[in-house]
Amino acid sequence: MNSSSSGSALPGKAPHAHSSVWAANLLRTRIAEGELLPGDKLSEQSLAESLGLSRNTLRESFTLLDSELIITRIPNRGVFVASPDADDVREIYAVRRTIEPACLAWGPELDVQQLSQIIDEARAGMAAGDIPRMANANQAFHQELVRSSDSSLVQELMGRVLARMRLVFHAMSDAPDFHSHYVEQNARLVKLLGEGKRSEAATAMRSYLDKAEAELLEHIDAVSA
Repeated sequence: MNSSSSGSALPGKAPHAHSSVWAANLLRTRIAEGELLPGDKLSEQSLAESLGLSRNTLRESFTLLDSELIITRIPNRGVFVASPDADDVREIYAVRRTIEPACLAWGPELDVQQLSQIIDEARAGMAAGDIPRMANANQAFHQELVRSSDSSLVQELMGRVLARMRLVFHAMSDAPDFHSHYVEQNARLVKLLGEGKRSEAATAMRSYLDKAEAELLEHIDAVSA
C-alpha cells in the first residue's frame, strides 16, 4: 500500500452542522480528482486536525465512504483508499450504462461546446504523453455529460461512481493506450452531438462502455493471475 496520507492537502474547515457529510464529500472529490490513490492510508488524527473535526465526526465520514466502497477499514491497521476489483468494475459500468447514454440522448443541459473544450484538453495531454492529464480530462468529460441531466440526485450518484472509477483507472496507469484511444472515442461522441445525432451518440456510448469494461476486466484478470 502507499504511504500514509495526511490532511495537509485538504483545505478548509467544516462549514456547518453537517460536517461529517461535508468531510465525506471533500474526501470523495479528492479521490475523484486523483489526489488520493488506491492503497493510500487516511490518517484519522491528521485529517481530523486539518479539517477542524472531532475524530468521532471523521469516523462518521469514513462510515459514509465505506458504504460507497470508496474506502476500506482494516482492523488494527487503519483506513485506506479502496483498491477496486473485478466486481467493482462490473457494478460501476452497470451504473454508467444506465446514466450516461440517457444523458446523451435526453440531457436538457447538454453543452457541446464545453465537451469540445474538454476534448481539446485531452488531446493536448495525449500529445504531451501526459497520462494524468488525459485521465483528468476523461473524468471531466463524463462529469459534464452527467451535469447535462440537470438533476442533483443523478449528479450526486455519478460523483460516487466517478470516485470509484478514478480508482479503477489508476490500475491502468501502466497502459497509456487505454486512455489515449478513449480520447478519440469521446471526440466521436462530440462529433455526433454536433450533428444533432443524439440517439446515435447514446448507442455509441453503450458500445464504448462495453468495450471499456471488457478491457478493464481483462487487465485485472491478467494482473491477478
